[in-house]
Amino acid sequence: MTRVYLIRHGETVDAEPKRYKGTIDVPLSERGIEQIRSLARYLSQNREDRAQNTDHREQSTDNRQQNADRRTQNSVLTALYCSGLSRALKSAELIGEPFGFAPVVHHGLRERNFGAWEGMSFDEIKTEFPDAFRKWAENPLEFSPMGGESTIEVKDRAMKAFREITERHEGGVIAIVAHGGINRVILCELLGMPLENIFRIEQDFASMNIIDLWDYPVVKLINGAEAYCNTPLQA
Repeated sequence: MTRVYLIRHGETVDAEPKRYKGTIDVPLSERGIEQIRSLARYLSQNREDRAQNTDHREQSTDNRQQNADRRTQNSVLTALYCSGLSRALKSAELIGEPFGFAPVVHHGLRERNFGAWEGMSFDEIKTEFPDAFRKWAENPLEFSPMGGESTIEVKDRAMKAFREITERHEGGVIAIVAHGGINRVILCELLGMPLENIFRIEQDFASMNIIDLWDYPVVKLINGAEAYCNTPLQA
C-alpha cells in the first residue's frame, strides 16, 4: 500500500473576498501558517495511522494489512512534494520541519492558470463576465476562463505529476501540498467522477485528503480539517 496525504495550502493574505489567484504568487497569512503548523503536528504525532486496525476491504490476506500498518507506524512520512507557488511551498516547508527534510517542488502541481480572471473576485467576474462565469459554474469541463487552462489540460498535468510521485515512492507515505483546483481534479479522477463535477468537492484552506493506493485507489478522507487538527481550519 502507498498512502498519500493530499493537502491544500493554508490561508493566504487577502483571502477575502474569494478570488481566483491561480498562478499569482500570494503568500500565506499568519492564520494560514498556524493552520499548517497544526496540521504538521497531527502528521508528526501519527495519530490516525496508529488507529488504523483493519483493511478497508476486510480482505483475508491479513499479513498485507499488517505490513502496511507497520510501514506507516514506523515512518509517517517518507516523501514530501509541493507546487512551486510560495503559498504551497511555505506550507510544505512547515509540514516537513518535524521530519527534518525539505519538500521537492513539482511544477505539475501548480494551480490552474485562470487567464483573464486571475486576481479577480467572484463578484467582479460575475459583473464583468456574467455569461462566461455562468457557463463555467455550470460545466467547468466544457468551458474555461479566457486565456486560461482547460480542465483537461489541468487534469493531464496534475495526474502525470501524481503518477510520477506515487510510482517513485511506491509503498511509502507521501505528502503532496497543492491547491484547491489541483486537488479537486485529482480526487475526481481517483474516484471516477466526471470532471464536470469538480465543484462538488470542497477543499478548505489547510484541508487534508487521505488516499490509499492498493490495486485501485481508496479515498479514506476528503477535506479533513477540524477532525484532525487542534484549531479550526475552514476557509
